[in-house]
Amino acid sequence: MSSILAARGLARLWIRRDGSTARRIELPDLKFLLWNMEWMNDLFVSGEEDDPAEFMPDDAVPSHHRGTTVRERRAHLSGALDELAPDVIVVVEGPNRTGELQLFFDEDVEGEWQTWVQPSKGSAQCIGVAVRVDGGKFEDNPLERFETGGIEEFGSFLADADDDGIDENYAFERKPVYVQVNPREGRGFRVLGLHLKSKGIFGAYEWSKWWQIADANRRKILAQASQIRLRFLDRYLTDEATREMPLIVCGDINDGPGLDASEKRLFGSGIERLMGTVWRPDLCLRNALFDSLTDKQRAELDFEARWTTSFQDPIFNNTWHREWIDHLLYTNSSEEPWVTNAEVHDHMPDGTPIWERYEHASDHYPVAATVTT
Repeated sequence: MSSILAARGLARLWIRRDGSTARRIELPDLKFLLWNMEWMNDLFVSGEEDDPAEFMPDDAVPSHHRGTTVRERRAHLSGALDELAPDVIVVVEGPNRTGELQLFFDEDVEGEWQTWVQPSKGSAQCIGVAVRVDGGKFEDNPLERFETGGIEEFGSFLADADDDGIDENYAFERKPVYVQVNPREGRGFRVLGLHLKSKGIFGAYEWSKWWQIADANRRKILAQASQIRLRFLDRYLTDEATREMPLIVCGDINDGPGLDASEKRLFGSGIERLMGTVWRPDLCLRNALFDSLTDKQRAELDFEARWTTSFQDPIFNNTWHREWIDHLLYTNSSEEPWVTNAEVHDHMPDGTPIWERYEHASDHYPVAATVTT
């Protein structure tokens, strides 16, 4: 089977030969969106799993967005989604319950959606997925769910992240979401959505204590990334039952390319550990945002053109930092790249900066790509 890539925005054409007959099959593109939607849990009334989902009052002030209201945040999040018009969304920092995410999409977002949130005991920031089902692009069962709370690799584990000969206890505070998406045309593919340990330090500390916390945060990111790579991804990519199934690994990794000061002491980077080792190139994942850099940027490993969030540094006079910490990785499971046209939406399609039109949506930018299987 060979492939021809059409122009941007069009489907990929596959030529399949059955005996002496050649058939051209046009596969529709899917627009895939990864977005840390920042403390969506603030939009909902707390409740038990079986309680009906309910929004907070429109005029309520969200706990983590004191300058706005629940109604305005809902409008800004849904407004951005309506403009970007994705088919599949991985939601980071989603609500606690599937019913709440479903309520948001039912009430606020254009179209009909099927959603799922992976529960994480004790966490107020869960990971979810949403698929738009009214466009005829998916099977009647668009999502197959794999409960990661029951998968051993995503439970508590021991790891020697700093190579000092001492194993330490680690866990995933936010369980990964793991699903299979079933398009009506083309192959199904799986998605592993992640939210690894935050590097943020949100208190005032003596300088040496600050560095201890910074190093500990990075050790945990490295430990979590290593656990996913060694205990899940390497097995997925070599097991006969899954190795031919396309896989997207995406989320807020809280780490970017290269090594910062703490990572240099650990000799390790979380995102690069997830992507794989040069010693096993057959098991490495591609990075869709790296693929979308210019030839010159890729050749020089110039990552300055990519950032998915920005923040002010309280230590150094509130200097603004731009960081690439949201990533969209995928397997080499076809002759051509099957996750393409990746972009960070710091501007909306008409050129308006997202922070001007949707100021209270999120502190992360949506990351979009085209999926063709």
